[in-house]
Amino acid sequence: MRTGAAWAVAVLAFVLELVAVGVLAWGGYRLGGGALPGVVLAVALPVAAGVLWARFAAPRADRASPGRRLAVQLLVLGGAAVLLGRQGSPQAGALFGGLVVVQLLAAAVLPSVHAARDRRP
Repeated sequence: MRTGAAWAVAVLAFVLELVAVGVLAWGGYRLGGGALPGVVLAVALPVAAGVLWARFAAPRADRASPGRRLAVQLLVLGGAAVLLGRQGSPQAGALFGGLVVVQLLAAAVLPSVHAARDRRP
């Protein structure tokens, strides 16, 4: 059961990460007011998030630590929730933010997918 729950949390995390990248691109375009500034922000925000994620939050990040990982997750996912709430719908931003909180809490309580897989005989 715990392995299934760990996989469910991992899948939710992946979906939230993909949605965050899309929201950062969409929100960047809207923040820039369209045209060239919007295109620049639509590219720059997801790229910056990806670089931070790869350096500090990815499972095989070279500079990962639990504190750094959580800080980057909160910055990227929380930033996407705020951007969604400000540029789109406050309800959608709150829903996304709530899902992020649930996923982070579940990830803290449950073993990771890798730990659950490594314990199997």
